Amino acid sequence: MNYYERNPATGPQAEHHIRMNNRRILEISGVKEVDSFDNEEFLLQTVMGYLIVRGENLQMKNLDVEEGNVSIKGKIYELSYLDEQQGEKAKGFFSKLFK
Repeated sequence: MNYYERNPATGPQAEHHIRMNNRRILEISGVKEVDSFDNEEFLLQTVMGYLIVRGENLQMKNLDVEEGNVSIKGKIYELSYLDEQQGEKAKGFFSKLFK
């Protein structure tokens, strides 16, 4: 079951919003946890799944754990979500490549 097929009767799901200003400032809500980060990549666990932010000179400007808000400053190149099914496909591809 993916995030869009969940039963709304199980309870309200937290909101998840992304706002980007000029590819320099990224504001994200609905963040559960910041798993890892450096100046080129952030891995965030959000209410909609894992989100990877890639860029250059990335810095965490604001982290509000209670509200689940994160602000990132730097040059943003890519935003992508990791779904459980995609992870299995990628694993299969790389395992075939390096046999």
